[in-house]
Amino acid sequence: MRRNGSPKVSVVTLGCSKNTVDSEVLLGQLASSGLQIVEDVDGADVAVINTCGFIEAAKQESIDAILEAVRRKNEGKLMRVVVMGCLAERYAKELADEIPDVDGYFGSHHLKEIVAELGADYKRELVGERMLSTPTHFAYLKLSEGCDHPCSFCAIPLMRGTHRTRPLEEVVKEAHMLAGRGVKELILIGQDTTSYGIDLYGERRLASLLRELSTVDGIEWIRLMYAFPAQFPREVLEVFKESSKLCHYLDLPLQHASGSVLKSMRRGITPRTTRDLLSSIKKAIPDIALRTTLIVGYPAEREEDFEALCEFVREMQFHRLGVFTYSREEGTAAFDLGDPIPNEVKEERRDRIMQIQREISEERNQLLIGSDLTVLIDRQEAEFAVGRTQWDAPEIDQEVYVRSESRPTSGEFYRVRIVDATEYDLYAETIDRA
Repeated sequence: MRRNGSPKVSVVTLGCSKNTVDSEVLLGQLASSGLQIVEDVDGADVAVINTCGFIEAAKQESIDAILEAVRRKNEGKLMRVVVMGCLAERYAKELADEIPDVDGYFGSHHLKEIVAELGADYKRELVGERMLSTPTHFAYLKLSEGCDHPCSFCAIPLMRGTHRTRPLEEVVKEAHMLAGRGVKELILIGQDTTSYGIDLYGERRLASLLRELSTVDGIEWIRLMYAFPAQFPREVLEVFKESSKLCHYLDLPLQHASGSVLKSMRRGITPRTTRDLLSSIKKAIPDIALRTTLIVGYPAEREEDFEALCEFVREMQFHRLGVFTYSREEGTAAFDLGDPIPNEVKEERRDRIMQIQREISEERNQLLIGSDLTVLIDRQEAEFAVGRTQWDAPEIDQEVYVRSESRPTSGEFYRVRIVDATEYDLYAETIDRA
C-alpha cells in the first residue's frame, strides 16, 4: 500500500456540510496516525470518496466520482479506493456488485472501520477534533445526527438513522477547540437542529445550547441552519434578541405552501401555522434574513398548488431561497405515488420560482446601496476581497465584493459601504476594520 513512507490520502467530499464535518473528522484521525493528507487526488495513493445519496442528481455525481477514482486505480495512478457516506450506507451491496474494484464500502456510521481499513488507529481521545477543510475563520459544528420526522419524500432517515443529540458539554467543548484554532464563525448544522436535546434530555435544549455557545471567547458569529419548522421552539427567538453573536439569519426549510401538498409530504405543519411562525420570527427579529428551500414537482402538486407556492414566495419575500425538483427515492413513503410530473414541467416550475426570487433579491439589494455593513472576508479574488454579511451563509448565499487600495485581510471583519448591487451580489468599498 505504501510507496515511499506513509500513504498519501485524499478525501473527496460530496453533498452537504454534514458530510464536510464527517470528512474533517476522518482526516483528523488519519493525520494523528501519521498518514499524509493531500488535497488533490493526483498526488494521492488512496482516494476516499465521501458520497451523497440525497436525490438522484447527487447520487449520480457520487457514482461518477467513484468511477473516476476506479479508473485512476486501474491505470495505476491510485493504489486503493474507499467509498463512504450516505450512498454507501444506502446501496452498499448494489454498489459492490456493480463496481467491485472499490476496496471497501462503508456507511455513514462506520468511522472506526474506515480508519482501520486505511491502516490507522482510531483514537477516542480525538473526538471533537478535526482537520478543517474550510477557511480557518469559519467551521461547521454538528449538533446532532439523523432525523425522526416522517417526511414522505426524504431518504435521510434511511441513510443517517434516527435523531441523536450530541451532549451539550461535548458540543461546547468542540466550540472552544475551534475558537482556539482561530475560528470566528460557527455554523450550526444537523438534519434537524431544532429538535436538539429532545432524545437526550427529554426536551428541546437548542436555546440553552445557543446561550452556552455565545459565551465562547473568540467566536463572533453563530449561524443556525436546518431548523425544522414544525414545533419550532419559540424560546430560541429570545436568544436571538439576547445574544450579539447570533447572526440574524435563520435557515428554515419549508418545502411547500399548499395544504394538500404539505399533508401528503407529512411535514406536520399547515400553511396557516407556517405563516404564523414566519410572522412571529419577523416580529421578534425585524432585520432577520430568512432562508428556505422548496420542492417543486412533488407527485401530489397540482397546478393550483404550484400557483399557491408562487404566491407564497411573493408574499413572504424571503431573503434567500433555493428550489429542488422532486426526486423519487426508493424506500420513502412517497415512492408509491409514482413520478407523474414530467421533468421539463418540474424544471419550468423551478425556474418560475427562481425568477420570482431573483426579482425579490434584486429589489432588496438595491435598497442596500449607500448603507454601511459589517462583512467577514472569506477570500481574495482578482481585485476584490470577497466576504459576507451576517445575513449570508458561506457557499450557498450571496457575497460582497469589496474593493480597497489596502486589501482587506481574509478572516477579518470590516465595515464597508455598499456602492452597487446585482440580484445576488453586492459591491462595496471599505471604511475601516470592524
